Amino acid sequence: MNQREDISQEQFSFGNLKDYSSQDILNLVHKFDFRRISFRYLGLDGRFKQLIIPINGLNSQEIEKILVEGERVDGSSLYPGIIDSTYSDILIIPDLSTAFVDPFDERNLSFICRYRKKDGELAPFTLDTILLQAEAQLRKTTGLELWVGGELEFYLIYDHEDIFYSPETQKGYHESSPFIKGLDFLKEAAEMIQKITGAVKYVHSEVGCLPHLESENPFLKGKTLEQLEIEFKTESVVSAADHLVLARWILRQLAAQKGMLVTFTPKIAEEVAGNGFHLHLELMREGQNIMVAPDGKLTQEALQLIGGLCNSTGFFLAFGNTMAASYYRLVPNQEAPTQLFWSDCNRSALIRVPLLNSHSQTSLSKETSTRKRGQTVELRSPDGSALIHPLLATISLAALQGLTEKNSLDIASQYYLSQEGASNFPKEKFPLLPSSCGQVARLVQDKRQWLEKNNVFPAAIVDYIIKLLEGEELEIITGERGTDLQKVLHRDLHRH
Repeated sequence: MNQREDISQEQFSFGNLKDYSSQDILNLVHKFDFRRISFRYLGLDGRFKQLIIPINGLNSQEIEKILVEGERVDGSSLYPGIIDSTYSDILIIPDLSTAFVDPFDERNLSFICRYRKKDGELAPFTLDTILLQAEAQLRKTTGLELWVGGELEFYLIYDHEDIFYSPETQKGYHESSPFIKGLDFLKEAAEMIQKITGAVKYVHSEVGCLPHLESENPFLKGKTLEQLEIEFKTESVVSAADHLVLARWILRQLAAQKGMLVTFTPKIAEEVAGNGFHLHLELMREGQNIMVAPDGKLTQEALQLIGGLCNSTGFFLAFGNTMAASYYRLVPNQEAPTQLFWSDCNRSALIRVPLLNSHSQTSLSKETSTRKRGQTVELRSPDGSALIHPLLATISLAALQGLTEKNSLDIASQYYLSQEGASNFPKEKFPLLPSSCGQVARLVQDKRQWLEKNNVFPAAIVDYIIKLLEGEELEIITGERGTDLQKVLHRDLHRH
């Protein structure tokens, strides 16, 4: 039997179908009796939209036509304000290598699609195209690839009536059952995500815990909160972005089916930890991590990456921290950055160099060590309100700038805090990060050419993010909803 016909549904995941043609996919459609094909494609809100096509009753030619030609959608509804409604038709073409079985519908074969213009070129204004363009420029200019692994923190919110094992406020870190009720949910979700992506590293409960939430929102009032996390392995930046958006969908959908609520909102209550979206970054050359030199120190390229990040802070805050609530998370003494510096293992740094157990890897067998766990640097400012694809595009551009500009090493040196210096933190040495969405909006407006050069970010998308951030000014929000902090924190549970 042809190896491609011998694949099982368990093997449907990103990468396994990399070289499959439309005919190969068609054979699998018949083999597994799929009844529906779903197209998923990014909207302006950063979430995957869905088009479902019933295929039972269609002949092979009709199904293959769908796989090759995709479908037409209304771009002005998916990207309002970006596309003129008078000329809004746009094509969505499936990337066949992304095929996966919908975890909530076993007869539904799903694909991630890219937007195309009439001439077949990528539509320049979409969030995934922006990332594709930034990644291509980085790779073409430097010969390097950026790999990313995300830490997806979220709150699981539910009715809790167990008086025997009630969670303690802010004491949830790596807690186990029965004190954390959400672990069974987390394991089920992680299994679904792992089956599709193969990218889950591990899961655990996080610090945030609250037995009883005070809120005027009837969906939140009196509910129990548990903070959970899924950490992902590093992978190519575009795959990482797609997988993280898919993971958000799976978590929300599974919670909805169980009568629970999942939210990635940056801060849900003043007394509990906020939801971060930390990103582990590594530079790769021909599939090998190049972050550490033989002497165990960071390579020049790794330091240039850090320098580029330090020099571009406002831009990834723009796409990584998009709500007023974001800046209630970025406060002192909460393991969240408030000043521009990087350090080793310091969880208050904007950029952290995590501890790597390199000693254990020397004992790995040759077969096991083909893809060793590599050194990363961790960007700690983003939160659950992030627009993932453009955020990773700005990080890719920061890496490109760092690797190509002469002053990057000096910048990295300027903003470094040694572990010895951390005990007597020199606050005056390192600038404060912006403290509101409005400040970031003004920074982006003043330096927008950084995003727009080389046609990576269209002007309309830059205008969009500036307007979005300006609408998150506290003066505007409190004018609409009053000065009650709960109303600010609970106003938008599903941003992006």
